[in-house]
Parts: sequence; C-alpha cells; structure tokens
Amino acid sequence: MNHQLQIDNLDKKILKFLMRDARVSFLEIARQCNVSGASVHQRALKLQESGIVSGSQFRINPKKLGYLTTAFVGVQVNLTSTHTHEEVFQKITKIPEVVECHHTTGKYSLFLKIYSMDNEHLKKILVEYIQSIPEVTATETFISLQEGFSRQLPIEKSNGTPNTNLFE
Repeated sequence: MNHQLQIDNLDKKILKFLMRDARVSFLEIARQCNVSGASVHQRALKLQESGIVSGSQFRINPKKLGYLTTAFVGVQVNLTSTHTHEEVFQKITKIPEVVECHHTTGKYSLFLKIYSMDNEHLKKILVEYIQSIPEVTATETFISLQEGFSRQLPIEKSNGTPNTNLFE
C-alpha cells in the first residue's frame, strides 16, 4: 500500500518558490499565492515531514575554493563477500573530496563525483585513497570539462502540464 503524500497546486507553487530560493519567507510565498502565512507554514512542514523536501543549504562554488577539477570515477569492487561492497563504501565516505557516491548496476559497483584542486591532487586521491583499498579492482576516471547545468527535478513537465507521476 502506498501512503505517499498527495500534493495539490498550492503545494507545487510553494515548492517552486522554495526551489528557487530556500530563504524566501513564508509570508512572501503567501502573498504571491494569495493565502495566509500560516497556511504556507503548515504546508511547508507537511512537505518536510513527508520527506518530499529536506533541509536547506547554501551551495558552495568549488572553483572559488580552489577545487578546479571535477571528475567522475567508476569503481569496480571485488565482490567476494556481501560485506566487501559495504566495506569499500565506508572507506570512500571518509574521503572528503568525494562529494557523491552512487551504488550502480553494470560495469561499476560505485560511481563517484570528486572535486580536486588539480589533476595532481586528483591522481593522489585516486592512487593513495581509492585504488589503495584492497577490494577495489579497477577505476575509470572521467574529467568534466565544464558543467552544462545542474538542476532539481521539475514540478511540472516541460509542456506546462502537471507531472502527475512525480508524486503519485
């Protein structure tokens, strides 16, 4: 049985405002939506409690901090036991430059997103930290030349009709 929260058009409007700027006040959203501030506050809490939204954070620009290289790394793991994959994952979580780790199907057990200062720093992360894990049998690295875009999942389909599959 699916107990997923059903959202309506007002919830979608609130989500759009929060996705654009998580610091926008509930009162401002309420003004734009012609409802009370309390209504927006209650709905925002409902969206948070249901897990549709979580947290709010500032996005750091890695390049401004000197992290000029972005790489994606496929990691092959020797899966000799059920614990091996989890052990490798736990070791990778301790590498601060690894900002995303996805468990994947296909050629790689894990797919990582890494920020590094430059190619030498990336090489050090790969050789000294990732490839030195005994259960890692191979890695393949893809250096990003430029991020084309980064976005959240849209609330509506591109043709303007509600994306009914998104929250059902």
